[in-house]
Amino acid sequence: MPATMKALVLDAHGPIDDLRLRPDHEIPEVTPGHVLVRVTAASFNHHDIFTVRGMPGIRLPLPVIIGLDMAGEVAEVGEGVDGWVPGDRVVVVPLASDGHLMGEMHDGGMAQYCLVEAEQLVRLPDEVSDVQAAALPVAYGAAHRMMVGKGAVHTGDKVLVLGASGGVGTACVQLARGMGCHVVAAAGSEEKGRALLELGADEFLDYTQHDIAQWVREHHGKPHRFDSGPGMDVVVNFTGGDTWAPTLRSVGRGGRILVCGASAGYDPVEDLRYIFSFELQIIGSNAFEKSDIEQLVALVAEGRLDPVIGAELALDEAVEGLRMMERRGVFGKVVVRPWA
Repeated sequence: MPATMKALVLDAHGPIDDLRLRPDHEIPEVTPGHVLVRVTAASFNHHDIFTVRGMPGIRLPLPVIIGLDMAGEVAEVGEGVDGWVPGDRVVVVPLASDGHLMGEMHDGGMAQYCLVEAEQLVRLPDEVSDVQAAALPVAYGAAHRMMVGKGAVHTGDKVLVLGASGGVGTACVQLARGMGCHVVAAAGSEEKGRALLELGADEFLDYTQHDIAQWVREHHGKPHRFDSGPGMDVVVNFTGGDTWAPTLRSVGRGGRILVCGASAGYDPVEDLRYIFSFELQIIGSNAFEKSDIEQLVALVAEGRLDPVIGAELALDEAVEGLRMMERRGVFGKVVVRPWA
């Protein structure tokens, strides 16, 4: 094994273009209870952009290797680790036992090797590729916990997914479709709309051309305080910001709003009258459990789920992958191959 590796290292918060790829970063030594993973595929999330820019109130132990999601094979096993041997194929649950994330408080997956706790490993069957696995943990894990783990989505529900073209959004569309729901996918271009319809969405809403609440009223009826039929049964909203007010006006009586993020703003204007008048349920969902990742791996292995990959890049091209996400110019996940 070489003494050094390529790694995408964050030295100081700032613009994405300040990120630098280090060609000779030291490979971490294996410690008790840990496993050194040879990273064969890693994927970006919007969280990585927030990490690079800096998040208010969160101090990171800089420098740090970014990247929450990764898959690969076991390279070395530390003392006290049972059940794993070099060559085992794995996907890594990004949450360590101390409650901190890989790629944030711990070095992450945008490198050729990564040191992780053995308990973070999920075994990969032959039917699941490294690229598919690397797309799963954060985006698909969050979607699975929000839509399946919370028991908030039921067969036959009318489900509106906002921000449907990204990693979490495409996961929600597929999961809702697999649960027998009528899926409305909202995104910002006709091109993305066509791709979402091909993915399995029943309808497409272009939010750059239509007011969300007005579109729902025209296509699914105006929500009524004493009738649970009109409007949407579920709205998935992990954007917040200006989408929050129309979301409240789009959900039918007794409907549910699922929230696992606030990428467009965390303090939107709130009108409590909609919540009590229509008996709405706002259900928050934070991150994912290891069981979510295990269930997702099983779904992929069974052919019931196929993560949407918008781009595959070499580690030398990783910064451009983040730029693509920042511009919202990619449909699905951006996957990086550190050994390409």
